[in-house]
Amino acid sequence: MNPVLEIDALSVTFCGKQAVHAVDRVSFSLGGGEVLALVGETGCGKSVIAHAVMGLLPGEAQVSGQVLFRGRDLLALSERERSAMRGKDCAIVFQDPSRALNPVHRIGRQIAEPVLIHGAGSREEAHRRAAALLERMGLSPPGNYLPLYPCQSSGGMNQRFLIAASTILDPSLVIADEPTKGLDPGRVREVEDELVRLTGGGRTALLLITHDLAVARRIADRIAVMYAGEIVELAENDAFFDRPSHPYSRGLLQSLPEHGFVPIPGSSPSPVSPPPGCRFQARCRDGKAVCGGQHPDLVSAADGRMVRCWQCR
Repeated sequence: MNPVLEIDALSVTFCGKQAVHAVDRVSFSLGGGEVLALVGETGCGKSVIAHAVMGLLPGEAQVSGQVLFRGRDLLALSERERSAMRGKDCAIVFQDPSRALNPVHRIGRQIAEPVLIHGAGSREEAHRRAAALLERMGLSPPGNYLPLYPCQSSGGMNQRFLIAASTILDPSLVIADEPTKGLDPGRVREVEDELVRLTGGGRTALLLITHDLAVARRIADRIAVMYAGEIVELAENDAFFDRPSHPYSRGLLQSLPEHGFVPIPGSSPSPVSPPPGCRFQARCRDGKAVCGGQHPDLVSAADGRMVRCWQCR
C-alpha cells in the first residue's frame, strides 16, 4: 500500500540570536488506516513536526528535507496551495480547544465552516453534514449541540467538536496534537474513541502526538520515540511496550506510575548546542566510550524496529 505520509530527513531550525535545532533529520511513513504515535518529553520536537507538515511554522523557521503527502512534496507548495489542502486533504486537531474554537460562534457554524471554505457544499448542505457527523459520533440529537457556544460545553466535549470540525471533509491525514491533554479519564476515552473511528475505514492515517503513553498504547499501531529533536526508537506497539530497546525508551516506561514512577535523571541537552555523540549519553546509565564522541544513526534492529543507540546493535 502506498503511504499517505512520507517524511524524509526533515529538519527544522529556528533562527534568532541563536539557532535552535528543534527537529533533526526525522524520517518515517504512515499508511491509510494506521495510527502512529509520536511520544517523548515536552520540547523534544513533536509539535514542530506537526506544524511543519501543515505549513504552520513561523517565518523564522528554516525547514529542509521532504514531506510527501500521497507523493506530493508539501514543502515545495505555495501558501495558497497549502491553504487549499488544509482541512480538505489533511487536517490538524490542536491540543487546546479553548483556543482553537471561536468563543463567539456557535458550534454548528464552526463544524460546518470547512465545507463552505472549500466550496464542498451550500450552507444548508454544510449544516446537514455537521448534524450527520455529530450523530455518527454519538452526539444525538445533534440539534442539542449545534446551537451551543464553546463556553457552554466541557473541555472534552469541545475537543470532540474540534475533531468534528477538522474531519468533516474526510481528510486522508489527520494530525492530533496532544488531543487528550488536561482531560479527565472519562473524557480521554471519549476522544480516543473518536480518533479510532477516524481510521476505521482504512483510508485516513492518524499521526498522534502525545506525552500520554497510556493513550498511545491503547490506540496506536506503531510508536516513534523522540528525544532532543530526533527519533531514537520506532517499533510496533506491542514490541515497544513489552521490550523497549533504547535506554531512553526504557526510562520513559519506568517513569510511569505502574512501574514505580522512577524519573530519568538529568535533563535534555540544549537544542542550541547538541552534544556531538549520542544526545542521551549524559543521562544514560549503560553508555559506552563511543557514545560520547560519535553520533549514532537510526538503524534496523533484529526484530524489525529502528533504534538510534550504539549498545543496541
